[in-house]
Amino acid sequence: MRPIIEFCASNMHTGTDKVMKDLEANPEFDVMEYGCLGNCGQCYMEPYALVNGEIIAAESAESLHTAILDKIKEIEAMYDLLSE
Repeated sequence: MRPIIEFCASNMHTGTDKVMKDLEANPEFDVMEYGCLGNCGQCYMEPYALVNGEIIAAESAESLHTAILDKIKEIEAMYDLLSE
């Protein structure tokens, strides 16, 4: 399972550009940047990204990075459970 992590270019002012670059370095992740993800209110208020279509938001870019990795672990655990 390759998680799809999507970032909004308009949200980069919150520091998500650094998070995106770090995640892009992992060949196990599909990382994409779009001009707009259609979540303008959220985009204005806090760092966020989509992980497999689910909004992951945090108070800071650093905590967003951690939350994204935690979500990926949760998804992988669910896939492992379902494949047993």
